[in-house]
Amino acid sequence: MQTLRTAYVYVRNIYAGELKETDSGYSFLYDENYLLSQNPAPVSLTLPLQKEMYTSKVLFPFFDGLIPEGWLLNIVSRNWKIDTKDRFQLLMVACKDCIGNVSIREERI
Repeated sequence: MQTLRTAYVYVRNIYAGELKETDSGYSFLYDENYLLSQNPAPVSLTLPLQKEMYTSKVLFPFFDGLIPEGWLLNIVSRNWKIDTKDRFQLLMVACKDCIGNVSIREERI
């Protein structure tokens, strides 16, 4: 499984794990230190805390649901010159400070 792109997932501004786009789909893996931290929260109810990697042929519905829709999606797509079908890139640029306690970054901070 070759990694094409990586997004870094934060919960309440604490690094929680990596979301990867691969040649066979997508994977999400919680960071080991995050799992061992005091009171780690799952990214979503559909991705409960676990040491094992999650894999999917399509972008996980939770992450896809963070991407803006409608007129806001059009603005994001136009301003960053991103095809609206490139859901992973849209997630990385539009969800740095999205509603809720989860944020997505292109770089690990």
